[in-house]
Amino acid sequence: MSSLTARDLHDKMVLRTSLTSPFGRKVRMASIVLGLGDRFDIEHASTMDADDTVRTQNPLGKIPCLVLVDGTAIYDSRTIIEYLCDIAGPNSLFPSSTTALAVERTQIVLADGVADAALLMVYEGRFREAGHHSPRWMQHQREKIMRGLATIEAQPPRTERVTAAGISLACALGYLDWRRPVEWRDDFPGLAAWLASFNEHHPELAATDNSRDGE
Repeated sequence: MSSLTARDLHDKMVLRTSLTSPFGRKVRMASIVLGLGDRFDIEHASTMDADDTVRTQNPLGKIPCLVLVDGTAIYDSRTIIEYLCDIAGPNSLFPSSTTALAVERTQIVLADGVADAALLMVYEGRFREAGHHSPRWMQHQREKIMRGLATIEAQPPRTERVTAAGISLACALGYLDWRRPVEWRDDFPGLAAWLASFNEHHPELAATDNSRDGE
């Protein structure tokens, strides 16, 4: 890992992502909350382009990927956000106690898993011809989303204070609203209300929704 300090990193990091990625959006949200929005430039990355350098920066070819001034690459979104919290100082998105931190990280994994399942459903429709879609696979992902949302709705993050879990959930729900792999709002009115409250409390974070800007 690079030994660069926060001062050394000023305006020198590059975030490889797309503006419509829910995971890239998580990082952009976190950077706003942590006051690090001016510490990196956003550079578009195409995961489907074999010539895109994101495949050398992250051998998995996935986004987001944060590239430091010395060329060190950090991925995925959870790792990047924890790194940004480290260099931001005391304004953390995570609790300090061991148990609370473990619970927070579990909530993040659950919200990210919902977004992952939604992405897999979108990719099934995008990259397989209609006659080769797997209804069983789609149902498998749909059930993961619905179980995940049911669990989150029973104990959602608070909306007044921004947390890493709250950011993850807002991005997952925003992606579901945009791509619509499942219709979730009628089944989970509590989460629909949660998202509305989150966006109302944090309009600067809601404004990071760039779903209208690309595919």
